[in-house]
Amino acid sequence: MARGGINKALVQKARQAILARGENPSIDAVRVELGNTGSKTTIHRYLKELEDADRSRNAASIPLSEQLANLVSQLADQLQEETQATVAQEREQLARERLDYQSQIRQAESRIQELESQAAALAEQLQSAQQELQQAQQQRQQAEVENARLQQANRDQEARLQDRDGQILSLEEKHQHARDALEHYRQASKEQREQEQRRHESQVQQLQLEIRQLQQTLIVKQDELTRLNRDNERLLSEARQLQKDQRAQQLLLEQKLQTLEVAQSALATAERKKDTMKERCQTLQEEVARLSEINASQAEYSQNLQERLGEAIGQMKLLGHKPPADSSGASST
Repeated sequence: MARGGINKALVQKARQAILARGENPSIDAVRVELGNTGSKTTIHRYLKELEDADRSRNAASIPLSEQLANLVSQLADQLQEETQATVAQEREQLARERLDYQSQIRQAESRIQELESQAAALAEQLQSAQQELQQAQQQRQQAEVENARLQQANRDQEARLQDRDGQILSLEEKHQHARDALEHYRQASKEQREQEQRRHESQVQQLQLEIRQLQQTLIVKQDELTRLNRDNERLLSEARQLQKDQRAQQLLLEQKLQTLEVAQSALATAERKKDTMKERCQTLQEEVARLSEINASQAEYSQNLQERLGEAIGQMKLLGHKPPADSSGASST
């Protein structure tokens, strides 16, 4: 169900109760009397209607100067109440916005701290990945050096074998009787060479397998490093956006403060206008008093003239002369 609002009768009753206590029936006082219900705009409208009705009833019996003074006072009070209501609403709105802004700032600071923690953790992971990558590169370089050494040893071995074959051929020509022994030696040397070659090929294959594994590990680490860089860029972008939002909130707060300063300046101007109107009212009251004194002086002077005229008419009667006609056209008998 909708809540019932206030009406003019309730406002009139509250106003009369405040006047009976000898207090000023302002908007805030009437609202307190009504139990802090009703909008200030509605209360102000009803109070204005009631005050206009009172002024219309009392206009015939109140002098013009007093009506003017009451009107000036009422206008000044109304202007002050409206200004105070506007300033109070602006202050409440500013307080709510300040609380919202402070809450947003705290949330932004918490988010920034969280992002900084994440960035530090990502930096540590990046540093660890770089160290692992550096170690893998070192191992790869060592493997390449070892592979080059083994290849050079193979070439040296082949060169020595070739020299040995030449020496064997020369010995066959010179030493025919030692051919059988030389053939046996060559066979043994060949088998040894094949064994060494097979062992060398096995070592080369093992090193190639290790190199492929290291390359795969390097690719994985590079992918992780790329992902970490993307995450770091995203976090930095979010941090810059939060800082931008914080600057926008700060600018909005400064604008609200400027609005409050303008309202306070308007209130000070209204106060100065009120003082000016009071001075003008006092001047008018002094002028009315001076005119009243002049009017009384003229009335006294007119009365003196009437008395002197009466004395002159009496003297003329005593002398037997006909008195002149008075201002109303009647003659004395």
